[in-house]
Amino acid sequence: MDTSVGQFRLQPVRLPRDLAQVAGWMNDPDIAAFWELAGPKELTEHHIRVQLDGDGRSVPCLGLLDGVPMSYWEVYRADLDPIALHYPSRPHDTGLHLLLGPADTRGRGIGSVLLRAVAERVLRERHDARRVVAEPDIRNVPSMHAFLKAGFRHDRDLPLPGKHAALLVYDRR
Repeated sequence: MDTSVGQFRLQPVRLPRDLAQVAGWMNDPDIAAFWELAGPKELTEHHIRVQLDGDGRSVPCLGLLDGVPMSYWEVYRADLDPIALHYPSRPHDTGLHLLLGPADTRGRGIGSVLLRAVAERVLRERHDARRVVAEPDIRNVPSMHAFLKAGFRHDRDLPLPGKHAALLVYDRR
């Protein structure tokens, strides 16, 4: 998809091809603080493998900007995920998790542009979905800012196991 920051596309993660890339990002201290997947690549591999071997409710993807891998995404059915126990979920709520890999992609507004583009694509392609949700840790100020700048709204705080999150919602327009 064309965006103001370049040509962007999501492609499903393939193991072992993409493992070194994603595991490297997970070991960046800025990312590790919130994803909790720092350590040996087997930890990241297990996290991804569970999704790939699952029932399709969560799809791990690489984000490529102008053909270069630069982000990791999880697009998932939030209404079928354990997160749904912590907020008033609606049928077909679709959740997003995002990390921007290379440090030079952070803090430049790229995340908010891509979040809006992906949220719009989700709502365009998943006709039954009425909204896209996210639950970043409230301490992750750059992530919170990117989601809000992308057009997500703060719905409520969510005390979750392992983190205090904010429920952010992008409504179908």
